[in-house]
Amino acid sequence: MYSESVTPQEIEKLEYASFPGNIYVIDSVGAEFNRAVNYLRAQKIIGFDTETRPCFSPNQPRYEVSLLQLSGPDKAFLFRLNKIGMHRRLCNLLASDRIVKVGAAIHDDIRGLQRLRNFKEDAFVDLQKIGWEWGIRDKAVKKMAAIILGIRISKTQQLSNWEADKLSESQCRYAATDAWVCREMYLKLLASEKNPLVESIEE
Repeated sequence: MYSESVTPQEIEKLEYASFPGNIYVIDSVGAEFNRAVNYLRAQKIIGFDTETRPCFSPNQPRYEVSLLQLSGPDKAFLFRLNKIGMHRRLCNLLASDRIVKVGAAIHDDIRGLQRLRNFKEDAFVDLQKIGWEWGIRDKAVKKMAAIILGIRISKTQQLSNWEADKLSESQCRYAATDAWVCREMYLKLLASEKNPLVESIEE
């Protein structure tokens, strides 16, 4: 059984964890891009997330999605959409009913990607919408990771510049971890007995 919620103090006591595999930044369409898509197409379940350059002024126009993160068990790919656009092969991947894509609060992420290029998403799982089935009330990725996996993940890069000329190592680690940890949480939930909250918690 999982805790319904977790406090910041409890999270502080947990050990930091981040994506343990290889991280690939894809900023052009070529051989590396094709290898990335082929690897992802061979997976049954992948972690999913996006990043967008933040706006710090209410008058500033909002940026489009800068980064698409897709992760398998040992490789994570960071597609720099501000450089390569939303390629047709990425759309096909996200539209495939054979590959489960797992994320958290995915509605806005998907809509942001569809603004770049229209596609019909399929086989997505939103951890925020299924957590209640295992008795989990908290919805933030950091809290869910603490409850389900017993780890602490860093969110310090969340508001960094995702359209920088070169992403920093800490940005890459953060972005890969966010996608990977969603996959890991889903697999752990699937292996756990359900213990639903008395009533589902709507967003």
